[in-house]
Amino acid sequence: MGKKVFELDFRGRKIIVEHGEMAKQANGSVLVRYGDTVVLSTVVVSKNANVLADFFPLMVLYQEKLYSVGKIPGGFIKREGRPTENATLAARMIDRPMRPLFPENFRNEVQIVNTVLSVDQDNSPELTALFGSSLATSISCIPFDGPIAGVKVGRVNGEFVLNPTSEQLEASDIDLTVAGTKEAINMVESSAKQVEEDVMLDALMFGHEAIKELIAFQEEIIKEIGQEKMEYDVLEITEELKQEVSLLAKDRLDAALRIKDKLEKYDAIDKIKEEIVNKYQTENESTLKEEELQELITKVKLVLEQIEYEIFRQIVVKEHTRADGRKMTEIRPLSTDIDILPRTHGSALFTRGQTQSLSVTTLGALGEHQILDGLSLEAEKRFMLHYNFPAFSVGETGRYGAPGRREVGHGALGEKALLQVIPSEDEFPYTIRVVSEILESNGSSSQASICAGCMSLMAAGVPIKAPVAGIAMGLITDGDDYTILTDIQGMEDHLGDMDFKVAGTRKGICALQMDIKIRGITKQILKEALAQAKEARMEILDVMEKQIKEPRKEVSKYAPKTMTFMINPAKIKDVIGRGGEMITKIICEASNVSAVTDVNAVKVDLEDDGRVIIYHSNQDIIDKTANMIKDITREVEEGKIYTAKVVKIEDFGCFVQVWPGCEGLVHISQLAKERVKKPEDVVKLGDEIIVKAIGTDKKGRLNFSRKEALK
Repeated sequence: MGKKVFELDFRGRKIIVEHGEMAKQANGSVLVRYGDTVVLSTVVVSKNANVLADFFPLMVLYQEKLYSVGKIPGGFIKREGRPTENATLAARMIDRPMRPLFPENFRNEVQIVNTVLSVDQDNSPELTALFGSSLATSISCIPFDGPIAGVKVGRVNGEFVLNPTSEQLEASDIDLTVAGTKEAINMVESSAKQVEEDVMLDALMFGHEAIKELIAFQEEIIKEIGQEKMEYDVLEITEELKQEVSLLAKDRLDAALRIKDKLEKYDAIDKIKEEIVNKYQTENESTLKEEELQELITKVKLVLEQIEYEIFRQIVVKEHTRADGRKMTEIRPLSTDIDILPRTHGSALFTRGQTQSLSVTTLGALGEHQILDGLSLEAEKRFMLHYNFPAFSVGETGRYGAPGRREVGHGALGEKALLQVIPSEDEFPYTIRVVSEILESNGSSSQASICAGCMSLMAAGVPIKAPVAGIAMGLITDGDDYTILTDIQGMEDHLGDMDFKVAGTRKGICALQMDIKIRGITKQILKEALAQAKEARMEILDVMEKQIKEPRKEVSKYAPKTMTFMINPAKIKDVIGRGGEMITKIICEASNVSAVTDVNAVKVDLEDDGRVIIYHSNQDIIDKTANMIKDITREVEEGKIYTAKVVKIEDFGCFVQVWPGCEGLVHISQLAKERVKKPEDVVKLGDEIIVKAIGTDKKGRLNFSRKEALK
């Protein structure tokens, strides 16, 4: 098959798909051009399946190549290394809507790799990769219930904008990414500037209409070049085995699923499953080969999981009760506390049922911002939220090391939510870092992080625009019947069909994230879920505001104080000095330290516009530093009279210091009204005299006159 090219005029911008020229040995590959953004999307499936595996081995990669934006990687190693946070989030954004559309019993390993080759900042490489991933998979032999597509929605001056440019996004109060099939939405990721629920719902529907156009384009391509889908091995389970296991387990699992305490419930379920698996193991180990026995045990485990799944749905959808006895809209017990940690700049503890976040806020100088070595226009950020999920939070042992994709994703969601209320750099000239330590988890720890993080910010004295709270909603379907759950816990997330997280203020939504395990959800379900989430958010905000109603007026005594003032930008070089000599001298002298790296050294940020920001916990040191900088940058006004100190005497006159760093010449002819034979007849070293600024000489040196001042 030769090269084929397909084109679509998508709302005034071209999407071009090329197939048959690149990466031809992959099971599916397409080169997608969206404006000047170019992404190569490939998919490969393993020939053999591990049918005994208990998960579908799907890997989605989003590879940022810095040559795509004309950059050379920073640091010593001049090649791309581990994925950036943005690349990790982009890979998750592609994985989330695609994963539920593979067959449930498919166990062949699948790898989807997106290589970003060229980036036009006005045409999203992430959405181009999502489109390419869907199309490459759909035209391949891999079974996939797609295609899917995604778009970005903004709102500028009250009007929705599809796939906004960088400039439009800057002016937008919504940054929404929505993905789905032609029938329904199945993934949402959004930040918003306190937008009302009805507006967000309309934005979702606006985005879905555009998605239908992209899917129709994919279907045309699939019809022309799509391959026949492969046959794959599955684990066949007889009805006889299903009934046999059901008789042994159904009633006992039903009782266990109704236990309210998480650990007690999970222990009871695990014990039942273990007993039944051991029964089959013992009864068959003497008659079956090892491979056959392993297959039987796997089948028994799958049947037990299916029974658990069906009972759970029966309890929620048919009986309208929840496993822990709550009502459908009821939030678990809430508790809050602040100032847990005496030496941190701000700390807060938020507990909701068996989910608990300890969040800590740290304030630093603007120069301590995070530098971003990625494909976006943004080169740095001054607000960060980091999320840590230790294994002990769920009573388990586990791996400890660099954060995984889930931790990066949860932290990014919390960061999006709180970023909407963070004061500007001019209002609050600090770098701000919030860290959420999850101490207990039984559902929606990311939203607990938002609540705890918000309180820790207020406790730290960060003047946020309004308190923010978050809640996770769930969905349980059974045929056409469905139930929406407020504040889902772990089992409701695991066995449910939707995880819909909404964070916001009393005024509106700040962040939104939705993942579903079914093909999609309707507008009505979205509307109901948003309304229920709003009620829950108000209830949580009530509890948070009882603990701390508004940000403290001052930062912690352990946080750096700050002073900001302006200098002439042309004087910045004088403050820095040759090789940084002057700024080093200022820092060391003002702080009384020997090196600028000393923990007690004052921090000084010099901005290109002439803004000077000084940080230290001691106000006296800040004042001293400011005075030293002002002395260097202060400019002498011609015609003004100053008090000056004689610092050097020559035959032709004397040199005087008006302030440290500012010296000039009083010529012998300008020392007195009468004629002066020797400067020593009028002044001595160390004398303080009044002088008038009379301009500069040909070399640009300051000249002063005592004679004029005496007049």
